[in-house]
Amino acid sequence: MNYAGDITPEQAWEILTDNPDAVLVDVRTEGEWATIGVPDTSSVERPSHFIEWVDNTGARNPEFGAELAKALGDRPEDAPVLFICRSGQRSAHAANLATAAGIAPSYNVLDGFEGGPDAFGQRGSSGWRAVGLPWRQA
Repeated sequence: MNYAGDITPEQAWEILTDNPDAVLVDVRTEGEWATIGVPDTSSVERPSHFIEWVDNTGARNPEFGAELAKALGDRPEDAPVLFICRSGQRSAHAANLATAAGIAPSYNVLDGFEGGPDAFGQRGSSGWRAVGLPWRQA
């Protein structure tokens, strides 16, 4: 089963702004949240959840599905769930898993929080933070 689709950070922000039931799930590692920062959805009063897809060693979190179900609790059945990671790859996997578990619509945020590496191997030229969406240091 495939997730609902890939959306840009701007489209994700629009969904979060327009839909009071929408939630954002950041699937990066605790280390990434602490050192790179996190999306800040407080201005639109939407919840953000932080659930590691993998840990700092790269091992997949076997409890991801259970942690996600617990975090989402009693959300309305059709409330959008937006998944974000560093560049949009882990979040695509998370959106697929969520969809397979009946959590839909689930979306992947393209380019994630800081995008993939550029020609110089540096991140930060694309993604949530680069387009000027709200973020904060964790």
